[in-house]
Amino acid sequence: IYTPGTRQDMWDKVLSKVKKAVVFMDDRCAESLHWCGGAAALFEAGARNLKQFSSFEACGENEPKAVFVVSTLLKGRTIDIMKDIISLSHFKYCVVFTSVAHSVHLLANSVTAELEGSPVFEQFEEKLCEWMGDMNYTAEVLHVPVVFAPVSQQLLLTPAFAHLFPLLSPDLESINAKRPEKKRFGSLVDVDTHSLPPELQIEVKSLASALNCMFEATGTREESFAVGPMSRIIAGELANHPQAKNRRKTAPHKASVIFVDRTMDLTGAVGHHGDNLVEKILTVLKPLPCHVTDVQVDMLELTSLQRCPDAQTTLAPGCLAQTPSSTARSLWETMLTSKQKEGVMEVRRQLVEAASKENLPIKMSMGRVTPEQLCSYVQLFRSSWGALESHCGVLQLALATAQTLRHTGLPRWDACLAFERLLLQALGDSDFPAVLSQLLPLMKPGSRSQEECGPDELILLLVYLYSLAEETRPADQDEEDEELQRLEGELIGALTLLITQETELSPLLQKLTGCASPEELTMERAHTAVEGMFETLRGLSHAREHLKQLRSVYTASDGVHQATYRPFLRQILEEVFHPDRPECPDIEHMSGGLTDLLKTGFSMFMKVSRPHPSDNPLLFLFLVGGVTPSELRLIKEIVSNQKPGTQVLVLSTRLLRPSDIPELLFTTQRLMPDIGV
Repeated sequence: IYTPGTRQDMWDKVLSKVKKAVVFMDDRCAESLHWCGGAAALFEAGARNLKQFSSFEACGENEPKAVFVVSTLLKGRTIDIMKDIISLSHFKYCVVFTSVAHSVHLLANSVTAELEGSPVFEQFEEKLCEWMGDMNYTAEVLHVPVVFAPVSQQLLLTPAFAHLFPLLSPDLESINAKRPEKKRFGSLVDVDTHSLPPELQIEVKSLASALNCMFEATGTREESFAVGPMSRIIAGELANHPQAKNRRKTAPHKASVIFVDRTMDLTGAVGHHGDNLVEKILTVLKPLPCHVTDVQVDMLELTSLQRCPDAQTTLAPGCLAQTPSSTARSLWETMLTSKQKEGVMEVRRQLVEAASKENLPIKMSMGRVTPEQLCSYVQLFRSSWGALESHCGVLQLALATAQTLRHTGLPRWDACLAFERLLLQALGDSDFPAVLSQLLPLMKPGSRSQEECGPDELILLLVYLYSLAEETRPADQDEEDEELQRLEGELIGALTLLITQETELSPLLQKLTGCASPEELTMERAHTAVEGMFETLRGLSHAREHLKQLRSVYTASDGVHQATYRPFLRQILEEVFHPDRPECPDIEHMSGGLTDLLKTGFSMFMKVSRPHPSDNPLLFLFLVGGVTPSELRLIKEIVSNQKPGTQVLVLSTRLLRPSDIPELLFTTQRLMPDIGV
């Protein structure tokens, strides 16, 4: 039903307008294009140049046509930048594409009436002509939902919504602080769209609108389900979307969509039990500048340059998105959804195959794959420019693998994994404070080896533990609360001290403390940041409290088997694909309008079957707040074991590495997303 081609359609509209134009694009749209053919697609369509959407860019007199592609509302900062670029240039023809629908523009301008045409866009076209300096010049403003990045055959990401994350207890306090006493919400489950801040309402409505466009393009009629408060809000917006109602009457393809909040299972997102190659690549290699997902691959091995400090600046990095080559794409799929060992073996196999195709003198070797072996294979391609060009995609993925396997940060991954296993066993035997106290010895300041956990890893372990706090053996509550307060005070002190003694601040610590270097960081700033972090941590264990059935992601030891972590997604899919089709109270059916109410009313008198997620041959899983590569493998395995005929596509706001979670929990303005205004 759903082929990757349909994702390309969204960009085709843009490509049809870029001939002889200079294209200005913001980072989020650029990231989406990066996974849909990249800049090459624009140049093949006749674009003259591609520039960053920034006030510091402009064009010369011989460049009369511009195309702008933005992921934001045409308001505030976005139009300031556009005006700057146009005023400094000599355009006679401007086309503006925004990925935000006209209906959302009306909402942002507080217009509630149903209006004919696209008045906001038409007014903006006049403004563009004004800035170009002649009302007879040509301006077009169009909506194109270029928000999806097809990262693999079964995974679509939305870079524009990478910072959208389910709300947490501190957010509930902020919402309640602005409401009269009698109208305050008891829990996050009670919060509805209208009580969210306007920025977040616009973000949620933009996402629902983008999903509606995708379903329209593929002729899909969906039944929506939701697990978690944020998912309910998004699914509700999609169900009640004005255009969606007409589409659902006529669309030929049926599908189920289950929205799931990431906060239902943070254990899986910060844990290091994934056994997946891509998770490690994303963790240890530096991100591509301005990208959320992709990383920089050092290409030095493919050149005859010497390794020196300047080599980094003279050589463009490689990356993981290899859209033109089908061989590289299938290798990437294997790396993404297999165990690490299978992924690494496949990298070697593809390298050997490529080298033998090009008659390069390869020395075959069996046994363990080492980074040195992979690099020696890659270097064979240096001698032949043709071979290098033909297999460029596979070579970049192989280099990413080699650089990860020999990275100095990798031993810390194994150290975290070992510690998580210990904590998991301890949870079943002791109360929460006793387990938490095991982190104190790890926080002693002083020099540490490569394998030892630093502040970043300790923060991950804290999230891991607090997300499982409800699973521990209950003790005397008052006594435990007192003990916990004392212990948290100690942990806050120890972690603050540890952070202030860092000689270099990691990206996470920079965001957490608001300081770029250790020189700026005072004890007070570090202490305030760590205290704020613990306030958020305390609420994490209550995320599943409102659920009736899927309340736990932990199976305690029974004396024979060890305690284990049970992924929330596994539990959801086992419910969905269960042959008896039980009705799970936690997977809530969301549908727009009266029919649902009528069904509920009739069910008192006659048997009315409610829609079940497994009714349809196509299932979309939308993970609000991110998905990990090992969860992609898990989904693939469960589907092939339990219901092989079903097609499951995963949609998510981002592809997670463990270190993303502390950033989303402690340093992201969840209630006030940046909507470009």
